[in-house]
Amino acid sequence: MPVCSRRDWQSFHAFPGRIYADDPHWVKPLLLESRALWSPRTPWFEHARAQAFLAWRDQRPVGRISAQVDDLQPLEQGRKIGYFGQFECLDDREIARAMFAQAGRWLSRHGCERVRGPYDLGINQACGLLVEGRDSPPMIMMGHAPAYYQGLIEDAGLAREMDLLAYLLPPDFDPPQAMVRLLERSARRVRLRPMDFSNFKNEISVLRDIFNDAWSANWGFVPLTRAEFKRMGDEMRKILKPAYTCLAEVDGEPAGFLVALPNLNELIRDLDGRLLPTGWARLLWRLARNRASSARVPLMGVRQVYQRGALGAAISFGMIDAVRRALHADGIRRVEVSWILETNRGMNSMIEAMGGQLYKRYRLYGRALT
Repeated sequence: MPVCSRRDWQSFHAFPGRIYADDPHWVKPLLLESRALWSPRTPWFEHARAQAFLAWRDQRPVGRISAQVDDLQPLEQGRKIGYFGQFECLDDREIARAMFAQAGRWLSRHGCERVRGPYDLGINQACGLLVEGRDSPPMIMMGHAPAYYQGLIEDAGLAREMDLLAYLLPPDFDPPQAMVRLLERSARRVRLRPMDFSNFKNEISVLRDIFNDAWSANWGFVPLTRAEFKRMGDEMRKILKPAYTCLAEVDGEPAGFLVALPNLNELIRDLDGRLLPTGWARLLWRLARNRASSARVPLMGVRQVYQRGALGAAISFGMIDAVRRALHADGIRRVEVSWILETNRGMNSMIEAMGGQLYKRYRLYGRALT
C-alpha cells in the first residue's frame, strides 16, 4: 500500500527496528534524518519524484520499499531508468515479490523501462545492498542488511549490475615510496591546502564543480545540483574540521578535493535514533571531545583532465596522505574509503598499495520492467 498518512510514515520509519532487533551491528538511523530525507523541501525532490510503500499482513507491516524517478538520470541505451530503495522485509519471498511488483508498476507508469537499486533516494545518497562484511557496524552514510536480502532481491528477478567497494585504511600506513617520489616531482605545480571555512560558500561551489567533472564519465553518474551540494555542505559542516579536508590546486587552479568525516554512527549507537530530549547534548559533547575512533572518506574527486596521468595519481595520493595525518593526530585509528566502483582499478590499486583492505562490498541490482 502507498504510504500516505502520518501513521503510515510512522510505521515506515519504525519498521527496520523489527528486522534488526537482534542484530548487534545495526545502527538505528536518527529519526530526524529519516524524516528529513523524505521532506518535500529536500533539494533532490526539485528534480525527482518518489513513492514509499508498506506491505501489510494481519494489520502489521511486514515490509517496505520505495520507487523513485530522477529527471537528471541520463537515458541508458535510450531507456529511462527508475530506482528502488528503502527495502526492508521479513524473510518471505512472497512479500518481497509483491513489493517489487508494486514498485515496478509505479515506475512503469512514470515511463521507466528499467529499475535499479537499492538507493536511499539516488546514487548520491547511501546506496547498494551490503553483500559482504556484515561482521561490523556500517560507517556514516553507509548501509547494513541481513544476509537473506540478497536472495529476496535476486528471487524477484533482479541481477547484479555493479559492486561498490569499501576499504579500511590504517591512517598510520607507511607511504609507498613510488607515490612519495611522484608527489615530490609534482611539487612545483601542485598545492595542497585545507578548505577555507571563512569562505565556505565559495569553497563548496568549487568542490561541486570538481565533483561533477570528476565523476561525469563514471557508471551511474547523476550530477549534484547547487542546492543539493549546499545542503550536503551545510550538514557536513556541523561535524567537519578543516584539517579533515584537502583541496588540490594545479598551477593555481582547483583540480581535486577530499573530505573525511568522523564516523557519526560510532557516536549515536546508544541514542536509539532520537536526539530529544537529551540526545543532542550527548552527541555534541562527544563531538567536542573527539570521541570517534573511526572516520570515513565519502567525497573525493580529481578533474578528468588529470585522471589518467601521473599528475592525477600524485594529487590523489597527496590528498589522502595529508588528511590521514590529521585524522591520526586526532586519535582516529580506522578510516573507511568508500564507496569506490569495482571498475575503478586505478583507485582500488592505490588504496591497496597504502595498506587498505577490502572489507565491505555493496551491490546494485537491476532488471527490465515489463
